[in-house]
Amino acid sequence: MSPILAAILALIGGLVVGCVGTLVVRGVKENQSKQELEKERQQIEDLRKKAESDADEIRRKAELESKEEADRRRQKLEKDLTRRRAEIDRTEARLKKREEQLDRRDEAILRREDAIEAREKKAEQMVQQSETELQEAEKVRVDLLKRYEEVSGMSQEEGRKFLLQELEQDVRQDSAALVRRLEQETKEIAEKKSRQIITLAMQKVATDQVSETTVSVVNLPSDEMKGRIIGREGRNIRALEQATGVNIIVDDTPEAVVLSCFDPMRREIARRVLDKLISDGRIHPSRIEEIVEKTEKEVLDAAREAGEAACLDLQIYDIHPELVKLMGRLKYRTSYGQNILQHSVETARIAEVLASELGLDATLAKRATFLHDIGKAMSYEMEGPHAAIGAELAKKFRERPEVVHAIEAHHFEVEPRTLTAMLTICSDSISASRPGARRESLESYIKRLEQLEGICNEFEGVEKAFAVQAGREVRIIVQPDKLNDNECALLARDVTKRIEGEVQYPGQIKVTVLRETRKTEFAR
Repeated sequence: MSPILAAILALIGGLVVGCVGTLVVRGVKENQSKQELEKERQQIEDLRKKAESDADEIRRKAELESKEEADRRRQKLEKDLTRRRAEIDRTEARLKKREEQLDRRDEAILRREDAIEAREKKAEQMVQQSETELQEAEKVRVDLLKRYEEVSGMSQEEGRKFLLQELEQDVRQDSAALVRRLEQETKEIAEKKSRQIITLAMQKVATDQVSETTVSVVNLPSDEMKGRIIGREGRNIRALEQATGVNIIVDDTPEAVVLSCFDPMRREIARRVLDKLISDGRIHPSRIEEIVEKTEKEVLDAAREAGEAACLDLQIYDIHPELVKLMGRLKYRTSYGQNILQHSVETARIAEVLASELGLDATLAKRATFLHDIGKAMSYEMEGPHAAIGAELAKKFRERPEVVHAIEAHHFEVEPRTLTAMLTICSDSISASRPGARRESLESYIKRLEQLEGICNEFEGVEKAFAVQAGREVRIIVQPDKLNDNECALLARDVTKRIEGEVQYPGQIKVTVLRETRKTEFAR
């Protein structure tokens, strides 16, 4: 046999054996699949039977649990019914007991009413008896009074008046002597103590001189700058005056112009604007408006910072921001050359020391005194004395009533009612009257006081007149036999009118008319 044929036969034999093997394997697999399927069916059947038995068991358990739950609820309801029955029984017992108590109380009330009726009858009998006794006593008193009148030779009314007059004279003499002695002792002690306290306060608050001169002159680099400030046909100077509200006076003064305005803040703004324009060199209306707008903001910011610095220096941290701004504006206000912001700080320190020495609220006194001149920041914008304006501002921004009263009373626009107000008045006077505080000349000061006293002495019925409180008050002593009380009121009004028309003075002047009646007797 050839090798090729043998290979072909071998190949065919292999194919036959493979096919037979495949068929055998497939048959074995099909048989295994049938067995596995039968097993799965048997398992499913077993699971079904087990599920049915479990369901029956669960159903039986549920029935048992429901029966047990029903038994528990029934037992609970029975217990609740038993408890409620017991509560009802107790309530009925309490009500019954209450009824018995009310019955006993009614019986007691009836017994008391009977006792009260009996007492009333007894009291009526006693009143009738006492009235009878009083009538008899009145008859005896009348008989005695008639006998006394016969013996003394005076009627009852005359005797009463005589006794009262004698007693009144004795009491008045003793009380007058006691009052004079106490007044003298009190004045001596108070004067000595007040001098010590004020001296100590002034020593502790040894501040620098706070007076300064209002700046109203702007220096120029050359006289040529005057022409540039005036501008063509005066347009630059008109723009400056309109934008700042300040009168700019260009006269023959070499290398200087004068600023004139009643408002010191406007004057400060105008001064800064002129300095910037001179430094910049560009002077024309549009540039002026731009510089004025920026400078106004700078001055307001500087005023606010000055107010904040003053509050920080005094350790006052809860003042309203608007009041702080207004206090800062006082940096640009002066009174006789005394800077008002520095004056306010100085008076606050003096008040703090005085309050500490007297055992008062130093924080409250410091706060009220610091704000006492705040009305001067608005005195150009609102009518009225600065004390009243300041009080309205403080009340508007919810300051304490004690602070408001101290502000409005520090120049006696109203009568001071608190110790804080009196401390404010005292501190203000110390700061304003100390040497070097103000620049009013001695000659003009004395002349003003003499003028005030001279006006008062010109009126008929005036015995003496004194200018006190550094010229802030005039006290007039009149002759009581020439002027009565109503005429004193007219005299005060006439003197006030004369002073307003003839005297130049800062702030206001208080006019007080005193009329005293004296009676003198001698013991011999």
